Amino acid sequence: MALSKVNFNSMNVTPSASKAVKFNSSNNGLETGDIGGSLVLISETTASNSSAVNFTSGLDSTYKEYQFHFTDIHPASGNSAFMFNLSADGGSNYNVTKTTTAFWAAHNEAGNDSNLFYRTSEDLAQSTADQKLSVEVTFPASVDDDNSFSGILHLFEPSSTTFVKHFISDGNHYASNYSTRSFVAGYGNTTSAINAITFKMSTGNIATGTIKMYGVL
Repeated sequence: MALSKVNFNSMNVTPSASKAVKFNSSNNGLETGDIGGSLVLISETTASNSSAVNFTSGLDSTYKEYQFHFTDIHPASGNSAFMFNLSADGGSNYNVTKTTTAFWAAHNEAGNDSNLFYRTSEDLAQSTADQKLSVEVTFPASVDDDNSFSGILHLFEPSSTTFVKHFISDGNHYASNYSTRSFVAGYGNTTSAINAITFKMSTGNIATGTIKMYGVL
């Protein structure tokens, strides 16, 4: 149930004994079910030198939004970015046309370099190519053991046969002593239902890392 009405003039908010804030449930239609929501874990995969991690089931009309949580995605090869693509044929092809935007914020451990910049090299304009969710997780040719990427991808109503398929990604990766937060958004330009998704590196395999797929109630 969505939050449909709240009378803020009559809302009674009082601090509890534990200094938390509680709401008077008698206020004009504000009910417990109106606030919040929850994630339902659908699938979980832990990569082990995997060429790709694919989700080919569970992406249906059950939920209006799906989330993919990435934890410590570690590449097997240097100069490798984490990417994804969408499928409208159950995973036979991952080639949905996309238009996207991307910008990064970066800061190094020494505290002497910081940047906020749009990434023209990472955006897509009516392209079927894989979309990068990070810059290269490892800048050097070799891979440091502690380099990794973590974040969340939101995919909205993939089963729709009326609208394009919006997505938003927010993640952070560590490489070469930099913390780099990456923001990517866009849409799959199709009214066909999206029923599969793939994740992989731009070069080499995913050495380790966990990806969880959730439905949002």
